[in-house]
Amino acid sequence: MFALILWFLVITFLLQHAQAASAAQWRDRSIYQVLIDRYALPNGSDPTLCKPSEQTWCGGTWNTLRGNLDYIQDAGFTAVWISPVQQNWQGERTPYGDAYHGYWIQDSTQLNDKFGTSDDLLALSKEIHQRDMYLMVDVVVNDVMALSTNPDYSIYMFKDASYYHTYCPVDYSNTTSEQLCWLGDLNVTLPDLDTTNPTVISQYGSWISELVQTYSIDGLRIDAAKHVDADFWPTFCGTEGASGIFCMGEVFGGLDVEDAAEWQGPLDSVLNYPMYTALTQAFQIPGSLNISALTDTISQSKKLYKDTTVLGNFLENQDLPRWASSSVDVQTLYNAMAFNFMSDGIPIVYYGQEQYFSGAGDPLNREPLWPSNYTKTDAYKFIQTLNQFRNYLVNSTANTSSPWTTAETQVLTASQYGIAILKGDVITVLTNVGSPAQNNTHIAVATPYDRNTALTNIITCEQWVVGSQGYIDVEYTLGGQAVILHPSTILAENKSPVCAGLVQTSQGMDDESATLSNAAFSVVRSNFLWALDSVVTVTSLSMVLCWWWS
Repeated sequence: MFALILWFLVITFLLQHAQAASAAQWRDRSIYQVLIDRYALPNGSDPTLCKPSEQTWCGGTWNTLRGNLDYIQDAGFTAVWISPVQQNWQGERTPYGDAYHGYWIQDSTQLNDKFGTSDDLLALSKEIHQRDMYLMVDVVVNDVMALSTNPDYSIYMFKDASYYHTYCPVDYSNTTSEQLCWLGDLNVTLPDLDTTNPTVISQYGSWISELVQTYSIDGLRIDAAKHVDADFWPTFCGTEGASGIFCMGEVFGGLDVEDAAEWQGPLDSVLNYPMYTALTQAFQIPGSLNISALTDTISQSKKLYKDTTVLGNFLENQDLPRWASSSVDVQTLYNAMAFNFMSDGIPIVYYGQEQYFSGAGDPLNREPLWPSNYTKTDAYKFIQTLNQFRNYLVNSTANTSSPWTTAETQVLTASQYGIAILKGDVITVLTNVGSPAQNNTHIAVATPYDRNTALTNIITCEQWVVGSQGYIDVEYTLGGQAVILHPSTILAENKSPVCAGLVQTSQGMDDESATLSNAAFSVVRSNFLWALDSVVTVTSLSMVLCWWWS
């Protein structure tokens, strides 16, 4: 009998974990983050009624997301991150509005009926997986929501005060206080679960295991991860934890890599707040334009994180100001996005970033998407190109000894004007000069390639040729666009869908022939290139192009 029971337990464990998505599998994905309430409306709804400042429900559901997945998939994303599915506050409206965002938890054992039914969530999961995409669900385990420091605990999953820490306001300069005290304030309190309590650990484990299995969830985004006891996470997350799947935790902070890195270990991954902060300092206009913040963060990340290749790269989310609210120049957005897709980590785009949304912070950064009419803007097209190229790199190197996503990002050069990085065989040159022409600004990059090697800029599909001593020179006489270069022969040999039919592999040309060949090719291609908000694509041959057109 004992052997039979043991066999049953082993089979159950294997079945639970058979389809579990690991960190290695998530490394190859790119994620589109959705606030369910703000993504899409049911048919027949009035599209003019949603005002973020009113902090109430606008009507998005799991079904309306399911009916509008083409917009996400067509942009090239391979995973969708959705708002928490747990039941939210059912009581009176709070001083900060209603629980439209999904983060004010009441009873985790129940679903959020504002977003739909169990069948609706099952249908969404099925449709996402039929598209060969992953489903990431946001979860809140640190706390529940109340309107006082002495709530009625009977309405929650854990129904006795003994399962919670005693009320105290958080002192954010003290780690112990961050983990034991209550987030929120006296208007909206967030009673803090004691995640060292064996009953809390056990019941949370049972709950997340059932949730993951029932809805075929592939990954979890963990809200307020650093406010939970670190020893709790291995019991809850990862292939050895109760969920059996990949977990990416929110460790809210600034440039402090050490503070964020200590949570990768208890968790598979964290959202890379230090890199986000560095990108804002390096690229946003107006701003400090401090490229050193970026190079320093790259260096510190290599030393302190266990695995930089599974960190979450982002520029926006529901807690932060939109990029366009802080930076007036659209090229800063494109350059920063290119970094997130072409460096170590998993790229994440918050819904509406591709529509240039400009909400300055909560609640204005939670705009409805439908007024955009899901237009395929230049930013959307730019993301399409980044996703197409990254997916090509993932797929073409997956079965090799050196998968592109595991290659470590190397800094080739950096200056006050920008940075050049190498990941695998891809060179990415980024700048903070913005859209206006910069006649005396350039970035010279020593590449690992021989002179006359043909490269393709995958943003424009133009050919570049490596110069003497392996250098390329990126000039900004026509403004500051990102440049992403890949050896043309590799693109051609792998029959890449990127720049299909437009890749030139000519090598061995002298410098003058190479210059004229590139200029002529650019002229032929000029009607095809994106306007990218009226800023003409920059190449190392921009001065030659100006002469050619004259």
